[in-house]
Amino acid sequence: MDGTSHNLPETLQRTRQARRVSQLELSLRLGVSQRHVSFVENGRARPSRDLLTRWLGELDAPLALRNAALLQAGFAPAFRASTLEDPDLAQARAALRQLLNAHDPMPALVLDAQWNLLQLNRGGEWLAATLMAPEALAGSGGPPNLLDMLVHPMGLTRKLINLREAGPAFLAQMRAEAVQQPALAPKVSAFDALLRQRLTGHLPATAHPAPEAPVLTLRFATEHGELAFFRMFTTFGTPQDITLASLKVEHMFAADAATAAVVRAQVR
Repeated sequence: MDGTSHNLPETLQRTRQARRVSQLELSLRLGVSQRHVSFVENGRARPSRDLLTRWLGELDAPLALRNAALLQAGFAPAFRASTLEDPDLAQARAALRQLLNAHDPMPALVLDAQWNLLQLNRGGEWLAATLMAPEALAGSGGPPNLLDMLVHPMGLTRKLINLREAGPAFLAQMRAEAVQQPALAPKVSAFDALLRQRLTGHLPATAHPAPEAPVLTLRFATEHGELAFFRMFTTFGTPQDITLASLKVEHMFAADAATAAVVRAQVR
């Protein structure tokens, strides 16, 4: 159960702390006393279904965690966890495909909460083949995982020129996500170890040094010359299904004219 422990009080306490919300602030949001929040988190009081639902909503807890907490409290789960192939998600699948196709020839990909690579457009397929050896793209009994590609010897970081700049920033992002998705922790540790090895045994003092540009640019050395990209993410607004809530579309944009020209020439 993502982000949960085996008991409700610990789940609620860890979720609140991950959001950096005090008991007092949460009590004001919920319209209950701080004492009652404390009693629930200590297991001395049990929340009603309505209070628990509002509690988790105020903390913007992932839908999977909300279901798990409801089950821990003895209530039925509130959200479905459909497969992406479910007929009820046909419109969502069409929207994802439209986003991918519209972004061609620039790379775009669909990822889930575990950073599994679910779909690619033509630009994404070309970039993956350009940056990585085929063995780095192979999944181990499931979809290929972008975090595994980062640490694979023939994977994404092999041709990343500015790893010293981009690596620590991405590590900070991964650590933040692992708070709500503990299953990511081993992959975060593996990437941390890779950075320490590649960056001479130590990481920069800060993951966010003074930026040289408005957005972080990834620079890769390739057979086509240096390619530079920046990234944006798209998610579903107010999803009511755990699968849709876990999805994000990563759009990669050329950061300079030379990269744009190479991509347009190569992706047909």
